[in-house]
Amino acid sequence: MKNITTFDEHLDNRYGTVGSEKRTEFEIKAKAFAIGEILRDARKEAHMTQEELAQKTGTRKSFISRIENGHSDIQLSTLYRLVEIGFGKRVNLTIC
Repeated sequence: MKNITTFDEHLDNRYGTVGSEKRTEFEIKAKAFAIGEILRDARKEAHMTQEELAQKTGTRKSFISRIENGHSDIQLSTLYRLVEIGFGKRVNLTIC
């Protein structure tokens, strides 16, 4: 079992240690992807298309698509608008 690499070791080897510029960039992109996945799941649960969500929240379908695919940096105010206006749900933010 000497050759087993933990996930943290893999990330350290591939992206550098926690706090390095490359690792921070990776973590930001990973979180953007995760937010996109959460929003996609919520949209599908609400039985809405990207176009319907965009119309309801005053954005564009292409913007919704970019967020859901993790290709757009989303402002907190936009996240609140999408979730609260688009889905009628609340956002809870925890800082650890």
